Amino acid sequence: MAVDWIGFGYAAAIALGGFMGYKRKGSVMSLMAGLVFGGLSAYGAYNISNDSKDIKISLMAAGLLSLVMGMRYKKSGKLMPAGLMSGLSLLMVFRLLLLVMV
Repeated sequence: MAVDWIGFGYAAAIALGGFMGYKRKGSVMSLMAGLVFGGLSAYGAYNISNDSKDIKISLMAAGLLSLVMGMRYKKSGKLMPAGLMSGLSLLMVFRLLLLVMV
């Protein structure tokens, strides 16, 4: 039973990003979204740690975050934070799909 360190790191990055959005801009919505998606991703990483084929929660969280942040990046054109989170989430989606294939 291996621990999904990449998944937990991804969850921490999301939660930290939400906190930074709150700290810098005072955005309560950013804080709430960061905590919700970070929590979902952490729960998904826990599930993957127990069963490497149980990617449903992680895939849903990363896919939705990739879509939302990708649309925000397209609209704003700013790399931080929308472009970075969109790219990171897309990489996580690819990683999760590879876990199921292997």
